[in-house]
Amino acid sequence: MSSIPGYTYGTDQVARSPLTVAEFEGLKQAVLFGPEDEKYLRLAGEVLADQIEDVLDLWYGFVGSHPHLVYYFTDGQGNANAEYLAAVRKRFGQWILDTCNRPYDQAWLDYQHEIGLRHHRTKKNQTDGVHSVPNVAHRYLVAFIYPITATIKSFLAKKGHSAEEVEKMHQAWFKSVTMQVALWSAPYVKDGDW
Repeated sequence: MSSIPGYTYGTDQVARSPLTVAEFEGLKQAVLFGPEDEKYLRLAGEVLADQIEDVLDLWYGFVGSHPHLVYYFTDGQGNANAEYLAAVRKRFGQWILDTCNRPYDQAWLDYQHEIGLRHHRTKKNQTDGVHSVPNVAHRYLVAFIYPITATIKSFLAKKGHSAEEVEKMHQAWFKSVTMQVALWSAPYVKDGDW
């Protein structure tokens, strides 16, 4: 078990994904995610391993500079919860590593579902026992695909890899983030429509 509070990857505290492994294969195909992407995500994991805090500084700076985004870490009255932000930050850093290094198997699929539940009113605030707004608007999950993808490229380019390798790492990251947001969307979609 990880020392990161609330990080329950691979435990029985995580519900099973409503998506089967076979259905997940279809999702991979839909975003053109294959073995080469897995290879380049592993390389991205090596490249990013010692840059996690810098990546998080950039992302948290982005969120913090937009009141409508930091709102999801507040009590709804404009009072941000610094402890909540810090707890989520630790799991966000682990998410970067999981995105790059974990096998995309049943445990990974299940944890993506857990992440979606934690953004949705189903489980938001429960992991950290905080009093905060009850739900992250789905539109921001989708919108975040762009900044989370666009900003990672400069970090991928910092270790001297060729432009082609950086682009392959970046494309693999983009495909993974897109798939993950699709998976996180399950709690937001009406039964039968997801």
